[in-house]
Amino acid sequence: MTVNEIRQAYFDFFKERGHVVIPSVPLVPENDPTTLFVSSGMQPLLPYFLGKAHPSGTRVANSQLSFRAQDIEEIGDNRHTTAFEMLGNWSFGDYFKAEQLPWFFEFLTGTLEISAERLWVTCFEGDEKTGIPRDTESADIWKELGIPDSRILFYDAKKNWWSRSGVPDSMPAGEPGGPDSEVFYDFKTPHDPAYGEKCHPNCDCGRFMEIGNSVFMEYVKQDDGSFKKLPKANVDFGGGLERLTAAAIDTPDIFLIDTMQTVIAHLAEVSGKSYDDPEYQASFRIVADHIRGSTFMINDGVLPANTDQGYVLRRLIRRAIRHLDRLGAGEGVMGAASEQVIDAYRETYPKLDAERLTIRNTIRDEELKFRKTLAQGMKEFEKILVSSRNGRRPTSTISGEGAFVLFSTYGFPYELTEELAREHGMTIDLGEFEKEMKKHQELSRAGAEQKFKGGLADASEQTTKLHTATHLMLAGLRKYVGDHVHQAGSNITAERTRFDFTNLGKVPRETLDKVESYVNEAIQKGCDVIIEQMPKEKAKEEGVEGSFWEKYPDIVNVYMVKCSDGSVYSRELCGGPHVTNTATMGTFKITKEEASSSGIRRIKAVLE
Repeated sequence: MTVNEIRQAYFDFFKERGHVVIPSVPLVPENDPTTLFVSSGMQPLLPYFLGKAHPSGTRVANSQLSFRAQDIEEIGDNRHTTAFEMLGNWSFGDYFKAEQLPWFFEFLTGTLEISAERLWVTCFEGDEKTGIPRDTESADIWKELGIPDSRILFYDAKKNWWSRSGVPDSMPAGEPGGPDSEVFYDFKTPHDPAYGEKCHPNCDCGRFMEIGNSVFMEYVKQDDGSFKKLPKANVDFGGGLERLTAAAIDTPDIFLIDTMQTVIAHLAEVSGKSYDDPEYQASFRIVADHIRGSTFMINDGVLPANTDQGYVLRRLIRRAIRHLDRLGAGEGVMGAASEQVIDAYRETYPKLDAERLTIRNTIRDEELKFRKTLAQGMKEFEKILVSSRNGRRPTSTISGEGAFVLFSTYGFPYELTEELAREHGMTIDLGEFEKEMKKHQELSRAGAEQKFKGGLADASEQTTKLHTATHLMLAGLRKYVGDHVHQAGSNITAERTRFDFTNLGKVPRETLDKVESYVNEAIQKGCDVIIEQMPKEKAKEEGVEGSFWEKYPDIVNVYMVKCSDGSVYSRELCGGPHVTNTATMGTFKITKEEASSSGIRRIKAVLE
């Protein structure tokens, strides 16, 4: 079976069971400074587990594109990828274990025709300290489905408990969580004793692969550290689409599934190397994964940079370039190979087609930039290597200072230098590197304002006020500058808003004064901020202002600033948060207007 076939089969299966299929959200979470990327299907849905009503009802399903930066160093083995799709189905206080476990079993053994003899499951063994009991209910359901005791194992909270904060002891008061039941596919490959005397589902030898996890979110932590049941128990299921595909075709190598093979086949053709050659297999996997991850990131608006999401993208591209050179593939191959990813996924993610040229050119430009210093950097690495081994005090550790020079002067991400060192049996003095990096960051920040991740620095009261003021300011700009004005980016802290918008020329001060007055008029009137939920297409038809429409689901939140006299000052697509009434906001003042980039202007403003 192919990736597309399994994804569609999953959607059809859960539609038949009353689920609404919702779209995947972008990889970069909106207004969330706590994380760089969406890393699971449930991450965008957390508010609905905490009580908010989902506009599509109590049963939803999707395939969420996800990215885990912490897996970058593990890429090269047969099972890890940075970007992946997470199939998910959710119950918000609707069905529970008795429905979820049989459904997933039926999907595996019926729809995918996976032999039940290959399935092992794990359940929560309980926690004496908190009094949360052993999950015998899930185990009993698995037995009824035909999984014998010998293939049902119990583990503690480190393996079979889920909350945002980890194990029960780490959870703050008010945090929801619950036990989970994981399903593993047994490839029947020989056990590698390097990973322990006996093999088991959580062994890392490669025999077992986790293909699905049903989380039963039914507890909430109390102020005294105890746990009690939530008013409504929820189901959060996640299953890696790529891993399910590997299980369906019975291959322990995830890079043999169809969407990976299109890239690998292209690399083999241009390099003349074979994927089956042990000398080159890891490089094939690294390049295929990193091209795929880079393509999806650029598609969602990420560009190479030295910070945040942009730095992760830069790490992927630059590490891939080195392994392309190991394959002897030559320049320009990575950008061309992104076409293979686009062609494999364009039906599911249509925006890839529209961004095809941007994706290819972004990768090409980053490759050209890195290649200007790559050869020099490799020479510098050799010097550092020789100095470490043959200096007055020979050592197997490369200095952190040397690694930092490779980073700051030659553009080598730390992970690339670490990989080079490892190939020569060396390590890096990480502590010293971090000290050098800290000094560099302090110098970079000197005289510059604090930069925050995401659109909002936090959800504090003052940041929320400035967020609402920014919406009003955009409405004022569109009124007094023109309808061509749209948001091009924002960064809002408790101290100020920084807002980028489309406009070719400088906005005169007298026009800015009119925009200021527009915002302050809405504040002085004490207007209500009203939330409307409506289909995205209807919002477009009604002229609701919004940028980055592709980031939003089919049902959207429209925020309207409306006064008691019936006047509407702003009606815009957004994910929140906002004040409930403008009277609490203070006085709005635009402090600066300047060029940001070609065709983009930037305003900085405050509330006093």
